[in-house]
Order: sequence, then structure tokens, then C-alpha cells
Amino acid sequence: MKKFLFLCFYLFLSVLSARELTLDECVDKALKNHPDIKKLSLNVAKSKSYVDIAKADYLPQINLGAEYNPINTFVMPQNGQFNTIEDDSWKVSASLNQKIYDFQKTTSTIKAYEKEQNRADFTLEDAKALLIYNVKNYYNLALLQTKALEIIEKDIHAKEELYKQALALVKEGLKTEADASSILSALYIAQDSLAVTQADLNKALSTLSLYMGEKIDAGTTLKESTPPKEQNGKELTQDILEKNFSLKSSQEEIQRDALLYKAAKAANYGSIDAFASYAYQDTLNEYDTSLVGVMLSIPIYSGGRISAQSQQAKISKEMAKESYNAQKLLLKEETANLLIDLERYRHTKKAKEALIESAIATRKIVEARYKEGLSTYIEVLDAASVHLYAELGLLEAKFAINNTINRLEYLQGELR
Repeated sequence: MKKFLFLCFYLFLSVLSARELTLDECVDKALKNHPDIKKLSLNVAKSKSYVDIAKADYLPQINLGAEYNPINTFVMPQNGQFNTIEDDSWKVSASLNQKIYDFQKTTSTIKAYEKEQNRADFTLEDAKALLIYNVKNYYNLALLQTKALEIIEKDIHAKEELYKQALALVKEGLKTEADASSILSALYIAQDSLAVTQADLNKALSTLSLYMGEKIDAGTTLKESTPPKEQNGKELTQDILEKNFSLKSSQEEIQRDALLYKAAKAANYGSIDAFASYAYQDTLNEYDTSLVGVMLSIPIYSGGRISAQSQQAKISKEMAKESYNAQKLLLKEETANLLIDLERYRHTKKAKEALIESAIATRKIVEARYKEGLSTYIEVLDAASVHLYAELGLLEAKFAINNTINRLEYLQGELR
């Protein structure tokens, strides 16, 4: 009685300690803890600092200076001769420089870095969408293996019962030892399949825990998520081309490089700057100087640096365009292939569902005939194998459908 109460108490605690894990929890923890997301978030902040740096060129540049010389030799002409005097000296100064116009070089540079910031944002969003896609796949894979374990365990239980029946029929002389041995071999094969499936489940959970940055407890159960929404193939390609984060990032890159090219060309025209300075100096005499003016600076010869920079910016702009076109082409190709696969998996799912119904009916008839000695063990094992194949095939078809739809959602920039 005590042992029974202890067992009940243990089972009660096990039920309480069992934790249910949802897909949304996995996604939230992965987005929070994954190092790639943290790194790209820092990259967004870094790109914003470049915008601030570029904007600084349009703000006044103020500098303060101070100089002190404890020993300074002064040369003084006196009666046709030069005499030297050693004394200390000091100087303080302030200067201000304000850019007036630089033929839109600074304006283009600022806009270029703003495009770079947008590109960094889209890259971060694309990384988030890709991470969510991977988490969904491993979560669904773990669910698949969990359900496969249940199916295989039922198959093992059926083979165990079949083996017991075979042994009983051998004792009665209705079956041979070969019957029992063959069924026992099939039982061992099913047990090995169970071990392989358990290992695959452990791998999926291990990878999922790495994405989450948190270990998944052994007693954790996975809650089945809502099936992904159906995709309309006619409008899907256009929707992907409009919403894909990677493609948006490439568009921002094209505009960024075009603006940098414009800024590089503007460097040929120089700039107009206003400047002012004030200095107070104490050497042998005390005096101050002040200066206010406007300066035009035009680069006449830079050793080919400016023209080379312009050419480099132009090439980068053209490369960005071709990169965008290539990426767009790959997106169209992948979308078309995914839609073809999706249609195929749906046909496979229907076929497996029909096969399951047929296999269940056939298995019942064959097993009943086997008990009466009207069927061989080979027919029984074949019927069991067809049923198992159909059950596992249906799970794999559903997983393939979910995986394909999840991939399409990722290409569309879905973040949930």
C-alpha cells in the first residue's frame, strides 16, 4: 500500500513538473538571446553613428588652442647688429569654420549614410525572419519525431502481441519456429527504428535549445502550433518581390551607392567656407589678432585620387544594380520551385491518408486470418509495414508542407 501511494505521489509530481513549451516562446527567446541578432542590432546603431558623423560637416567647427614656451629666443636688430633675447612666451587662440556650400557633397553623403542605416535595418529584419524560420522548422521537426515515436511505439506493441500469439500457435503446432523468429526480428527492427527516431528528436531539441539560448528540460512537451496559412500562388511572387527584406536591403544599397557617386563627383568642384579666428599672444610684446573671411577651395590636381574615387563609386553603383537583379531572379526561381513542391506535398498527403485507411482495414483482416491459420507471417508483417509506412509518410508530408509554407513566409518577410 505504501509503495502504491508513493508511486501515485511520484506520478503527481511528474505531472506538475511537466512543462509545456510553445512555438511563440521559442521564437521570443531565440530573438532575445541569439548572438546574430545582437550583432546586427549593434550594426544598426553603428550605421546611425555614420549619419551623425556626416551631418557634423554642416555644423560649425570650433577649435581652441593654447601654447606656452618657457624658453624662446628672439632676434632683435640693433645698430646694424642682431641681438638675441631669451624669454618665455604664450599664445591662446580660437577659430571657427563654417561650410557654406560644397555643391551637395555633404548633403549626398548624409543621404547615402541614411540609406545605409535603412539597409542595416532591413538586414536585421531579414536575420530575424530567417531565425524565426529556422526555429519553426526545428520545432516542427521535434513535433514530427514525437508523433513518430508514438506511432512506432504502437507498432512495437502490436508486434509484441503478435509475437506472443506466434509463440502460442507454435506450442499448439499451428505455426513453426520460423514464424516466431521472423516476427521477433521485425520487433527488433522496430525497436531499432524507435532508437533512431528518439536520437533524431534529441538532436532537434538540442539545436532548438541552442537557438533559444536555454536548455529544454527532459519532461518538456511541445504544444502543437496553429497550421500555417495557405498561400495563393498567383499573387505570391509579386508579394515576395515587394516585401522581401533582403531585396529591400539591396534596393537601399543601390540608392546608397548612387548618392556616394554623386558626392564623389561633387568633390571636383571644391567648397566655399566661412572662417573666423582670434588670437592673443604675449611674447616680447602683447597683442591680439582677429580674422574673418570667406574662402573658396577648388582642387586643381589631386594625383588622380578624386577621379579614381568617382570611378570606384560608379562601379559600386553598377555592381549593386546587378546584385539586385541576380537576387530578384533567385527569389523568383525559389518561389516557383516552392510552389511546385507545395502542390506535390499536398497530393502526397492525400495519398497517404487514403493509404492509411486501406492499410488499417487490410491489417485487421490479415491479422484475423493469421490467428485462424489462414495467412502467413509474411502477409502479417507486410500489412504492418504498409500501415507504418503510411502513418510515417503522412507525418513527413505534413512536415514538408509546413516547412515549405514557413519558407514562403520567410521570403515574404513574415516575423511571426
